[in-house]
Amino acid sequence: MLQPLLRRSKAMKCLLTQSSLLSIYPPDFPSFNHHCRILSPHFPPLFRGVQGFRSSNSRINPREYCSDSGVGVKAMASAKIVRDPESISYLNQREAAEIDEILMGPLGFSVDQLMELAGLSVATSIAEVYKPDEHNRVLALCGPGNNGGDGLVAARHLHHFGYKPFICYPKRTAKALYNGLVTQLESLSIPFMSVEDLPVDLSTSFDIVVDAIFGFSFHGSPRPPFDDLIQRVVALGNPNQNNEKSPVIVSVDIPSGWHVEEGDLSGKGIKPHMLVSLTAPKLCAKRFSGPHHFLGGRFVPPSIAEKFKLDLPEYPGTSMCVRIGKPPRVDISALRENYISPVFSEDQTEADPFAQFQKWFDDAMAASLKEPNAMALSTTGKDGKPSSRMVLLKGFDEDGFVWYTNYESQKARQISENPQAALLFYWDALNRQVRIEGSVQKVSDEESEQYFHSRPRGSQIGAIVSNQSTVIPGRQFLHQKQEELEAKYSDGSLIPKPKYWGGYRLKPELFEFWQGQPSRLHDRLRYTPKGIDGKRAWKIDRLSP
Repeated sequence: MLQPLLRRSKAMKCLLTQSSLLSIYPPDFPSFNHHCRILSPHFPPLFRGVQGFRSSNSRINPREYCSDSGVGVKAMASAKIVRDPESISYLNQREAAEIDEILMGPLGFSVDQLMELAGLSVATSIAEVYKPDEHNRVLALCGPGNNGGDGLVAARHLHHFGYKPFICYPKRTAKALYNGLVTQLESLSIPFMSVEDLPVDLSTSFDIVVDAIFGFSFHGSPRPPFDDLIQRVVALGNPNQNNEKSPVIVSVDIPSGWHVEEGDLSGKGIKPHMLVSLTAPKLCAKRFSGPHHFLGGRFVPPSIAEKFKLDLPEYPGTSMCVRIGKPPRVDISALRENYISPVFSEDQTEADPFAQFQKWFDDAMAASLKEPNAMALSTTGKDGKPSSRMVLLKGFDEDGFVWYTNYESQKARQISENPQAALLFYWDALNRQVRIEGSVQKVSDEESEQYFHSRPRGSQIGAIVSNQSTVIPGRQFLHQKQEELEAKYSDGSLIPKPKYWGGYRLKPELFEFWQGQPSRLHDRLRYTPKGIDGKRAWKIDRLSP
């Protein structure tokens, strides 16, 4: 028992080590090959498979796979890269089985390695399209073979991605590999459901149904209980009209019940919304008509690519999946979001709009939103033509809202001609936006100087390098100026703030706080200044949405 566990542990360590390396050192990073030389002798099986091991009798030459020329790294993209979806290779049943035999024979892969990569590919494909805040409840229907194992692994990864998976695994096997997968899922408190426990209508309880029942090696007609499970999934393709939202169906490699090469022969089989092909798509995938087709299993070595003449799409970055074909054409007019938010009523507002902004800004920070200080700045010059762009808020108080820029930029020229501007903050995850309008003036030189020297030295140099909004001959022009300035100030001396760089402050004359609500009946509360006993106060009005 100990030996298989050790083998599995080493495989996982290798996978994690590669992921960690790539997150820090991209393949074109100069020292990446140095790291590859250090690590590859410790993990020969996986590196052989990924980087083109020819046969079980070959000796590995470290220089061949991890030389300073980068040959080994480039060999990871082993198949011929194609971008035309019509020219992608498809496998018949015999070829798919033969590739598996080669991978698990002379190329040294184990079943659990391939299953881990396949399940991760399925999970990342799902996460690419169906976000956990909208499609949280996932039912994985797992068959008795390797396809079922892929479903079990995918469920584990989906749990870590923030989904709530449920497992239906009717025909368990006594094999240690599958028992280990079950143990891993149980340790995460992922519930297992028997066929009897499942609702007859799966649409009432789940957002995603993962069809991982039968793969390309299945023959004959489905037998109980899988025939019933397949029919329940088929029924999801014809949802009851009373259901506002039917679960999406994700099939792993082959929609269960389909012929591997001919597809859905009866025309009454599963109609998945997403198909995740593994290694290379099978011939039946040509008959897939759903909106999302992904390829997973990023482990095809050159020897297999050459032998089977595989033309496959390029995987982006470090992703374990890649879309095949174009994303579905969307009817833009049909795109809509029914906002669900707490009511924003007058008795909940702060009397001071600055205090109300601080409250909402703190909520945006607590929600860990990306750049909650990003705001759209709209300006207009003497020609009356408005311009908008995103800038970053760098401070605010009762004197106004501050950002920094080049005083010779387009927005600066427009502000000099018309010192009135508008700001817009949009916090999507909170269904909130804030509009602010007012007059603009430059901040003091002392304030700009203080902020300039609080920035990283690279940002200081960037402010000098960029003559914002002017035409330049190319990106290399910027890099050359950057290198010259880095050399000039390499001794750590103070970098002087350029005279053409500094801050602006918008002094608000209007605030509007917007909270999205169902059926477009949004909350809109506007603050405008008014005088009370010679003092400035703020009037709050509710606006029709």
